[in-house]
Amino acid sequence: MSDAPATFDVPFALGMMALHETPALHAPGALADWLEARLDQGLCWFDHADIYGDRAGETLFGDALRARPGLAKRVRVVTKTGIVTPERDASPFAVKHYDSSAAYVTRAIDDALQRLGVERLDHFLLHRPDPLMEAEATGRALDDAIAAGKLGAAGVSNFLPEAWRRLQAAMDKRLAAHQLELSLAHPQPLLDGLFDALVGDGQAPMAWSPLGGGRVLTGPARPRLLSQAEGFGVTPAGLALAWVRALPGRPLPVIGSLKSERIETLCRDAELELPRPAWFALLEAARGHAVA
Repeated sequence: MSDAPATFDVPFALGMMALHETPALHAPGALADWLEARLDQGLCWFDHADIYGDRAGETLFGDALRARPGLAKRVRVVTKTGIVTPERDASPFAVKHYDSSAAYVTRAIDDALQRLGVERLDHFLLHRPDPLMEAEATGRALDDAIAAGKLGAAGVSNFLPEAWRRLQAAMDKRLAAHQLELSLAHPQPLLDGLFDALVGDGQAPMAWSPLGGGRVLTGPARPRLLSQAEGFGVTPAGLALAWVRALPGRPLPVIGSLKSERIETLCRDAELELPRPAWFALLEAARGHAVA
């Protein structure tokens, strides 16, 4: 089994979930300018999924790369598959479901490469655990795509240990990344063993919704966030991301904002290395009680 790749070397990834809802970035040239500015800031990781805008996010991104030759070799792309929306379900049931079958995954990889306009997907993740997954067939499809140079690595998102270990046992290549919900508003993976399990199995953690959809900034930790942020000379959001990055494996937060000014501010805040007592003070504030 191959070794997992090194952890991510940037302060955060840029989530593309809202790209299709951001008209100012829909023109290929405008998005290419935005991408180039992010790359010049040292931000090279962009997080996609085929359900974001019903493939529109990946398509817009690919159009921008084709409009600006040279950018494709500078970006690092994560994308995900496996969620079938009712609109995409061709059966009479029109039901939301998961599909991790080998045929579906193989087709999703090829389609994502075409939409995104890149030669390789740096990380390709199964978006949700599928109770009907045939691990041997799915694992073989992922191994084959890595061997063919279509994927840099495969990984999972929102899986529990039993599910990812069943898939891993069927693969030659290591599941290299794991995207999970993790924030001050959702610290449960740190308390129930999930985070320890994925780091222990060599998966690089990526934290989706690291600000809890805004709940981190408005919830019970807000007074402590405001006071610590002022003391450290950062924004409350920057402090909340530093709290995530302080964990073992240095999780990569995936932020949802596409606003250049906000991204620039979070880049400046990323220099903060949060001291241990400050980290626990924020956890205590978020949970409403001290650790045992």
